[in-house]
Amino acid sequence: RGREAILRVHARRLPLAPDVDFSTVARMTPGMVGADLANVVNESALSAARHGSTVVNQRDFVSAVDRAQMG
Repeated sequence: RGREAILRVHARRLPLAPDVDFSTVARMTPGMVGADLANVVNESALSAARHGSTVVNQRDFVSAVDRAQMG
């Protein structure tokens, strides 16, 4: 629940697609601290921009988690 809440705080100003599920993203990020989760949110926004999207969707968050975990 804590990671989910942190993700929500950092993503509050992003235009989100209806498919975004912070609960799922939180379960994908065990061991990540607040700064890591903020990075995931920022990376998801960059991913959406790279794809030319006006909203951040679940695919962008999954991609961002992969990037954060791989370094």
